Amino acid sequence: MRFVTIVGARPQFIKAAPLSAELRKRHEEYLVHTGQHYDDNMSDVFFRELNIPSPDRHLGVGSGSHAAQTAAMLERIERVLLDVKPDAAIIYGDTNSTLAGALAAAKLHVPVAHVEAGLRSFDRRMPEEINRVVADHLSTWLFAPSQVSVRQLAAEGVTEGVHEVGDIMADGVRLFAPLARERSEALARLGLNPGEYFAATVHRAANTDDAERLTGILQGLSAASRPVVLPLHPRTRAAIERHGLTSLTENTSGSLRIIEPLGYLDMLQLQQNAAAVLTDSGGIQKEAYYLGVPCITLRDETEWIETVEAGWNRLVGAEDRKILLAIDESPAVGGRPHPVLYGDGHAAERIAGHFGNT
Repeated sequence: MRFVTIVGARPQFIKAAPLSAELRKRHEEYLVHTGQHYDDNMSDVFFRELNIPSPDRHLGVGSGSHAAQTAAMLERIERVLLDVKPDAAIIYGDTNSTLAGALAAAKLHVPVAHVEAGLRSFDRRMPEEINRVVADHLSTWLFAPSQVSVRQLAAEGVTEGVHEVGDIMADGVRLFAPLARERSEALARLGLNPGEYFAATVHRAANTDDAERLTGILQGLSAASRPVVLPLHPRTRAAIERHGLTSLTENTSGSLRIIEPLGYLDMLQLQQNAAAVLTDSGGIQKEAYYLGVPCITLRDETEWIETVEAGWNRLVGAEDRKILLAIDESPAVGGRPHPVLYGDGHAAERIAGHFGNT
């Protein structure tokens, strides 16, 4: 079969790495990069570190409003699909690249395979929720990471073409965490000792667009009992400047330490040696679980509810006092509850297997 794979943001590069390797053993893949994330730290470094094939087409969309960005992607992806004439399109996750890929393919009657199908936060204010719901309802193959995801699809009347395969990001951790331990010099470069710091990420629009929420998060991180290392997402940096919060990130007497975005191997190394991870990222919630590091989620809800139910992830929102309380009460590093969630790290093999060997 001939596939067009559509990626555009760093979580999708991580998900695409193991599946592209499996697909190319038996199929033809044409890789499209929308350009949603486009600087080196947010894009190119992932292709180098994870041995992802260079994109066959780079659409260069860049940043913009949700409408402008999605519209530009939709138009350019349509051209690619008309040129390549694939048997199927593969999309990942919940970004604008996912939505545009699903829409463009469906309108051209190209079957869609959605990797990471069935996730729901049940918060329609999140653009990611809209993207994933639409993508699921347009897909022919829905590769779900868990039974919960399968049930959520069934509750919406989606039962055909649904396959529980496990989480593709578990494949990434299985494949690349040992490589991170071997190659990454992030801790030495940053002057950090294992277990003596917290790792943090903040990028969700619900947090960055709301000055009150972003203030609460930054104040909580700044008052933590240990240093908090925050690789700063470009969206968050712009929001801090827009909301006039630079004084919170420049306070050298606080615990918060701002650094530039990290590549995947360095980020894995930072996470797996942290006392805890604080994040609003769905992917990092799962990675923390796989790495046996407690997670504190800076949101009011999560798609990955199994990690919360298992006791390894705590939802705290954006109030500084709740963040600090969760830090004080976080469990010890090194163990994680059982059973293991989201499969065994071989989702890519299962997905590729559904398409046969032609």
